[in-house]
Amino acid sequence: MSRRTPGVLIAIEGIDGAGKSTLQRALAEKWRRRGFRLLLAAEPSKGPYGRRARNAASGDPWSAALAFTEDRRHARRAVEAALRAGRVVLQDRSFYSTLAYQGSALPPAQRRALTALQRKVARTPDRVLWLDLPVSRATRRMARRGLRREATEAAAVLGRARTAYRRLARGRRWIRLDARRTPARLADAADRALAAWLSRRTRASRSAA
Repeated sequence: MSRRTPGVLIAIEGIDGAGKSTLQRALAEKWRRRGFRLLLAAEPSKGPYGRRARNAASGDPWSAALAFTEDRRHARRAVEAALRAGRVVLQDRSFYSTLAYQGSALPPAQRRALTALQRKVARTPDRVLWLDLPVSRATRRMARRGLRREATEAAAVLGRARTAYRRLARGRRWIRLDARRTPARLADAADRALAAWLSRRTRASRSAA
């Protein structure tokens, strides 16, 4: 279990094309105007372990999952430092992406082992924003961006990952958002969903300091 810190970790999850990076930027702009101190993070990282993980993503799911986990382990120090300093860490993806993409392609025993490994290596987000988007809409968005993945492959992978996210989102820390909305409306909905909780948590942390 992750120890409570003055800061909070908020992860943005969803299948490719759901709008995670766009939402991260929009929320950061809103929250910085209100005086929150933020660290923006993303998985995989931009460092050598992140590059290794991206290269492994198309390989067998267990090896790919381990590569993403190693990148996550090395990135955790910076995240923990920001949380101890009272920052709001807004992260594009978390270990839940590994469970949704690679984990959903594994047999049950390996999937359970992967879940246990993530709980040991990674910090559990305090809140998760799940951008739920139909696969057909996601593949159209990806096509407009010029991504070259085969349409049938993309649909199969995204469909499996979306089903996995649906199971993961039963957790109490998850907030489902309809990602078919425009970016502005999606950002407003995410902000409304978190505003009261975020203010309480940061106010309590300042009072305890």
